[in-house]
Amino acid sequence: MRSISDTSVNDRYRVPKPKGIKEVPAYIGRVVANFFSRLFYIFRLVWDTKRSLLFIMVFMAVFNGVMPVIGSIIGAQIINKLADAYSGALAAFGVIAVLLILQFAYTFINQAISRLYATVTSVSGEQVSNHVKMLIMEKAKEVDMVSYDSPDFYARMENANREAGMRPIQIMSSTFSVLSTVISIVSYVIVLFAVSWWSPWLIILVSIPTTIVNFVYKKKNVNYMFFRSKSRRQMDYYASTMIDKDLVKEIRMFDLGDTFTDKYKATFDDYYKGLRKLRIEETLWGLGAAVVTSVVYCLLYIFLARGVFRHEFAVGDFSLYTGAITAIGAGVSSFIASTANIYEGTLFIENLISFLNEKPTIVPSLPEPRHVERGTGHTIQFKNVFFRYQGMERDVLKDINLTINEGETVVIVGLNGAGKTTLVKLLTRLYDPSRGTVLLDGHDIKEYDVKELYDMFGMIFQDFGKYAVTAGENIVFGDIERKAGPEEVRDAAKKSGADVYIEKLDNGYDTPLMRYFEANGAELSIGQWQKLAIARAFYSDSDILILDEPTASLDPMAEQEIFNQFNELRHNKTSIFISHRLSSATIADTILVMEDGRIVEKGSHKELMEMRGKYYTLFSTQAARYVEEGENI
Repeated sequence: MRSISDTSVNDRYRVPKPKGIKEVPAYIGRVVANFFSRLFYIFRLVWDTKRSLLFIMVFMAVFNGVMPVIGSIIGAQIINKLADAYSGALAAFGVIAVLLILQFAYTFINQAISRLYATVTSVSGEQVSNHVKMLIMEKAKEVDMVSYDSPDFYARMENANREAGMRPIQIMSSTFSVLSTVISIVSYVIVLFAVSWWSPWLIILVSIPTTIVNFVYKKKNVNYMFFRSKSRRQMDYYASTMIDKDLVKEIRMFDLGDTFTDKYKATFDDYYKGLRKLRIEETLWGLGAAVVTSVVYCLLYIFLARGVFRHEFAVGDFSLYTGAITAIGAGVSSFIASTANIYEGTLFIENLISFLNEKPTIVPSLPEPRHVERGTGHTIQFKNVFFRYQGMERDVLKDINLTINEGETVVIVGLNGAGKTTLVKLLTRLYDPSRGTVLLDGHDIKEYDVKELYDMFGMIFQDFGKYAVTAGENIVFGDIERKAGPEEVRDAAKKSGADVYIEKLDNGYDTPLMRYFEANGAELSIGQWQKLAIARAFYSDSDILILDEPTASLDPMAEQEIFNQFNELRHNKTSIFISHRLSSATIADTILVMEDGRIVEKGSHKELMEMRGKYYTLFSTQAARYVEEGENI
């Protein structure tokens, strides 16, 4: 059974095309239903953010729909009165003056309201954008780790982030613009009925080809953007790689600049080629539709001019009626363009809807989750556990059977790719096994409250976080909910050895790290960052310590000092280490040797050395190298 992440965005939201003429009405019904469902979702987003904005938009829709007609009527009356006066007919100048005042009052009110509305929508748009961004960040907190292994998930997340800005408010503005346009069209149709009942329908009829072109190519454009999401992400990656401050040294030294630039160009050329083809096709079809529309408008203008010539209506009325034709045509075009933009926008919003509808599977399996008992020892068991990453055809872990008793120190060793870190990810329930069971204190780990479970672990990952905040905050992130003071932060730094360099920084523990935001940000070496990450583990009040290569970037003396500190910290606590330096394994109660996703050896250092198996070979090889290096010093 495929999960939501296994299915492409287009597969999930594409309405199946009709197989025969009888299915066409149902097909149209499904398209329309999907469209209004997405539109209602956007209305709800705006309503949840700022309800007053919807009422303002309704007012503006009516205002913008009526005002053009009022302006045309005033303009026509001014021309008629001036024409009467010019021809010698009686016409009081005071009436003309009043009409001119009304004309300028109309212009001022129209401009003032429009400016106020633009300000309101701009400010409110930022609030809506912020609301959507917050929804995305909240969702990112709960989606499964397995989701981040899926290219489809990244495509949806990229599209959601890209469209989360002003797209919802643009769709809302376009929607109410359509309402304004409809009011204007209806008003002008009523005006035009006075001279010709059939001309409004002719104008609407000739707009149908333009409508079809707009909708067809909006859909094609959205589909192209969906299908080429990978290309956009590749271009973003190549471009960001060239300006990544952590990579700039290596790119310069290895002369990789041209390589990434060429990759960007090649990807862009391929992406642009398809996009250009779509744009050219849309333009050509649009020009053809515009020719038909222009011919019809020309014939209607000739028809009206003949009416004036025959004195069937006044010169000012000619202005009113031709204005009505132009306004109806422009209104229909605006209606088509706005509706097409709304349709396109709602298709893009599907990415946001899809992303926000992503359901986490790392949830408690019980209606009332078990609570983790804190401040005590814990027993962990793996029973016949298998695991493979999504999309892979082979198991990364194979038939793992393991018991870690409370207070025990376990060191996991093995070559790269043996499955060491993946084992820890299952233990902490960042992932669930493909088969088998992980038990905590005799109960399936899936039965526990997930947040309480995470809080129980003190974890340092191999690719630990380097956060652009102060040095002190980097340590406090080890247990963000702990109510501790500066002394506890300094104590954690002292245990990891980070205090030595932190106290030399310009502002000590208040010094911002990295120069993303502050010019005086301190740049740390990888070894200093690692000591800071280890300080996070000392700061956290956890029941189980898990350290994934915690000292990989430290020299042997610093490493030994850290392990001495951990010996004190892990008193009565279950501790799990992953390490390549096997000298650290000698402190372990149990050593697990992993190879190709299996535990191939298990025992204490002494027991495994006596077995003279894999561990013996790895340890002896590493020890011999250290001796050789020492002799060469």
